[in-house]
Amino acid sequence: GPSLLAELLINKYEYHLPFHRQIKMLKQTGVSLPASTINGWFQGSCDLLRSLYFRLQEVTMNTDYIQVDESTVPVVNNEKHKTVKSYLWMVRSVMKPLVYFHYDKGSRAQKVVVELLQGFQGAIQTDGYEAYSIYEQKKGVLLLGCWAHARRKFEESLAEDKAGAEYALAQIGKLYQVETMANEQGLDDKQRAELRERLAYPIMVAFEKWIVKYYPKALPKSRMGRALSYTYNIFHRLSRYHLDGRYKIDNNLAENAIRPLALGRKNYLFCGNHDAAENAAIIYSLLGCCKAADVNPREWLTDILAKIPIYNNDYSLDLADLLPHNWKNS
Repeated sequence: GPSLLAELLINKYEYHLPFHRQIKMLKQTGVSLPASTINGWFQGSCDLLRSLYFRLQEVTMNTDYIQVDESTVPVVNNEKHKTVKSYLWMVRSVMKPLVYFHYDKGSRAQKVVVELLQGFQGAIQTDGYEAYSIYEQKKGVLLLGCWAHARRKFEESLAEDKAGAEYALAQIGKLYQVETMANEQGLDDKQRAELRERLAYPIMVAFEKWIVKYYPKALPKSRMGRALSYTYNIFHRLSRYHLDGRYKIDNNLAENAIRPLALGRKNYLFCGNHDAAENAAIIYSLLGCCKAADVNPREWLTDILAKIPIYNNDYSLDLADLLPHNWKNS
């Protein structure tokens, strides 16, 4: 029934227990289930949820401010008889609690993100990965950077150039202090933008000038050289967050959404093939939405697995009503 299917999926993708461990645990309670049965149930559940997953993509892409990131997932390559590093793309809506994972045969190529974000209009916040640069020229799209990634580069430079790295980190720290001030004062989006204009923007202007002056002092291939180059090359993206109080200073929301994937990698080790990775993307997406909307994933999934056949067979019903942020348990 739905509750058992939900339990198996939650245990694997929320608590990172591979199916073979769950089979052992069930056996200790006197329940013996073959692996082929569990895998069949998993495939059937994913097939059932696929339509909701596609509706989630539509709803997410209809928002006007998203954060995008990618993360690795090991997938078995049957031809090479070994696991290869593949990529899952993740889109996090900032203004709505929506998380969408996308898998395209493990590719991290630019064509994947172009297809994924096709038709999107609004702000896209990313790290400095070159694939996103195409959106600098796209009409109706504003590309934002992530100060947390820039900060990480300078943190890595501390052992190599303590004085320069500490100065850079102090300037970035001041930008975060402005955000803390806005949070403590409970400012709305307009007031936050005004505070950034008054306090954060002058810090960024001075910091950019410092980078230009300091760059000749660093070896190009050194950690400091790479940190300066990374930050300067995307400085226009990094500084744009001050334009709108809704925009975040970094894409930590996206990184938080990806964290369960990193934990899963350590526990169940790999996906058996491309189809298994696509199925994982479905479950990670829907459970990610539960977390973002602060919805109990076990209650939600148990209810949805029972309801979704009705929605799949009645086109007058909107699957978006079943997404965690809209869900009503009845």
